[in-house]
Amino acid sequence: MTVPAWDSRGVLPPVYPGERGGSRSRSPYRCSLEELINLFGFSSPRLLLLKGFLDYRAALHRAGVVRGFQWINGSFVQNIENTESRNPRDIDIVSHFHLPQGETQLTFMSKHHDIIAPQKVKAVYGMDAFPNILGGEADESFTQEITYWYSMWSHRRSDNIWKGFLEVDLAPSDDVSALGVLRNALAEKGGESDE
Repeated sequence: MTVPAWDSRGVLPPVYPGERGGSRSRSPYRCSLEELINLFGFSSPRLLLLKGFLDYRAALHRAGVVRGFQWINGSFVQNIENTESRNPRDIDIVSHFHLPQGETQLTFMSKHHDIIAPQKVKAVYGMDAFPNILGGEADESFTQEITYWYSMWSHRRSDNIWKGFLEVDLAPSDDVSALGVLRNALAEKGGESDE
């Protein structure tokens, strides 16, 4: 399923256009990293945010985080340039991931606070990023966590309209080619790639 175009309100529709409300063809819309760059990297400010996102993913991969997925949301996946006459300021990310082999939540978080703590990730990578560790029991707490994020991200904060968001795989297999696409796009737009 391809990522649908923005609707007239500048958001991704919560359900794929033409589908009934109960359809499973709905947000989050899965896309590749290259699709993400090609669809949403149409300006230098957006491309620089995507560079921060790929750098953040590289830091996760170096820490052994390679299994899971990321939800992408916020003004970055909206037509904010037209609806609010501004550029997106960041990318909102929830990384749902399995811990690396041999790690517990405590050992991993103590070693990798720099890529787990939202305020540190924001300062370094320009992301509003939040972790959600997979692989434990699907207990009440886990269900509440997923429900929280889905509920929060299914509505635009300013007016509570329903909207969609994106999902990308966390595996590093596409990151190198995506970085190449990003660098080419930055060169075309005259942006910096911060190599």
